[in-house]
Amino acid sequence: MARIDHLVTSGTFSLDGGTWEVDNNVWIIGGAEHCVVIDPAHDARAVWRKVNGRQVQAILLTHGHDDHIRAVMDFRELVDAPVLLHPEDRMLWDAVYPDQGPDGTLTDGETFTIAGTDLHVIHTPGHSPGSVCFHAPDLDGGTLFSGDTLFQGGPGATGRSYSDFDTIIDSIRTRLLTLPEHTVVHTGHGDDTRIGDEAPHLQEWIERGQ
Repeated sequence: MARIDHLVTSGTFSLDGGTWEVDNNVWIIGGAEHCVVIDPAHDARAVWRKVNGRQVQAILLTHGHDDHIRAVMDFRELVDAPVLLHPEDRMLWDAVYPDQGPDGTLTDGETFTIAGTDLHVIHTPGHSPGSVCFHAPDLDGGTLFSGDTLFQGGPGATGRSYSDFDTIIDSIRTRLLTLPEHTVVHTGHGDDTRIGDEAPHLQEWIERGQ
């Protein structure tokens, strides 16, 4: 059975002419010999040390904002693994890497199996057009890696280019809050939460965002 390793890396996020300091969660899922890495942000070598010699089968990106991808090609060189991104975020990728594309794409419903654990890709547009989450129903009783789609306390930001509030609310309502309420949510920034803790607040988020 797979286990989850976690580290926090620090750097900046830039979009629409602004730059902000951010701390990012990096998630590593795997066993003793193999793993996948979700969003190896900011510090490629720190993530590589956390991998601890395991073979990285894939680098999975929840979306294409620069804080999540700016270190990914340096990390790719360290571990020689394919970088996968949903194609609807290609314009965000191209803003960071205009001369080189990702190695492959992520598709809604696609499944990755690592150390006997299935990770299912869920397309959840809104924070960005190609945002995805990864659902592992059998990992630790049910786990979701939500990227910047769902946080403790509400949806990810939608006030910048390529984002849309109504779209992220629809993604959360129809794709995430339908998961079992005990599902643990590991987010792209900040603390964990659970589906059952967030679901009762959906109408509050809608009213707040209008």
